[in-house]
Amino acid sequence: MNPSSKARITALDLARALAIFGMIIVNYKPAMKADNDGPAWLRAIAGVFEGRASALFVVLAGVGVSLMTSKARRTMDSSLIRQSRNSLFRRAAFLLAAGTFLLLIGWSADILHYYAVFLFVAAFLFTASDRILLVLIPIVLLVSQMLLLVLDYSAGWNAEFHEYSGFWTLDGFVRNLLFNGFHPVFPWLCFFLVGMWIGRRDWLNRENRARLLSFSLLGVVALETVSYLLIRWTSPWLDHESATYLFGTKPMPPTALYILSGTCSSLGIIAICLYAIDKFEPSRLTQAVISTGQLSLSHYIGHVVIGLGVLEVFGYLENGNLAFALAYATAYFIFAILFSTVWRRRMDRGPVELLMRKLS
Repeated sequence: MNPSSKARITALDLARALAIFGMIIVNYKPAMKADNDGPAWLRAIAGVFEGRASALFVVLAGVGVSLMTSKARRTMDSSLIRQSRNSLFRRAAFLLAAGTFLLLIGWSADILHYYAVFLFVAAFLFTASDRILLVLIPIVLLVSQMLLLVLDYSAGWNAEFHEYSGFWTLDGFVRNLLFNGFHPVFPWLCFFLVGMWIGRRDWLNRENRARLLSFSLLGVVALETVSYLLIRWTSPWLDHESATYLFGTKPMPPTALYILSGTCSSLGIIAICLYAIDKFEPSRLTQAVISTGQLSLSHYIGHVVIGLGVLEVFGYLENGNLAFALAYATAYFIFAILFSTVWRRRMDRGPVELLMRKLS
């Protein structure tokens, strides 16, 4: 592996660690019933990560698939293609099983079973041309917006969007998976497809980082501005709730503006991580955070089973305190960094990553 490729992969590990940290914050807030607690400034800080950390996680998954299958795609060798496709199928099955386990123990915000569908789709698309990927992204986005207009997005949800009735029925599961779950295939597949496309291009090379960063940051500012103006301008004809439903940039409902803004913010963070690796890679802290990103799957499962499990054992899970939720999320991430540093001294991959690799 040449130094440039190694730097790119290391930067992606750093970005994965940041995505995990953001997801821990976002997930612990509702788990502790702390959504509406605390002063406005603290709620604003916690709200920054909503829908952005998980979007980054999915974009990075798409990039990872393109890197993993690059040799098969480049050579179009039938045996390599078959091997890569079977590996993706097995990984999808593993993640589906892991996500189902989290769902069964009561973690309704799981992302892994959606992730499994993305990998399953990737098994058929990783040999497709760049043009096909770029055509599929607006198609998926358009279908998603049509579904938001013709279907009831609130179906199955309670008023707070915390509990989903009928999830384990066929209709409820399919509706949640494809349309109105936390990370539905329509339109979250767009994030994954963007990642696959980026992973094939030279946008992550040193000479293109400045353009990637500037375009992504300008995109976020422009899209958030458009969202604000559309909500404001349509208020005389639509009530505020309807305008926000159509033009907001929060993850629920996932509008086109949210998907585009989330894509830009994800690419911006990846670009920042590329610069950070160039400047700070030798530091112990950077290496520790990189190790944490390399164990991202283990930490995702761990933050539910261990992190929330500890609170439940001590009867402090649904405490309703936002400041505590943020402090606990930060403390858990620090624990994850320390664990990753010690683990990586002995093992190349995390415990769950080792199991998945062995099976796939």
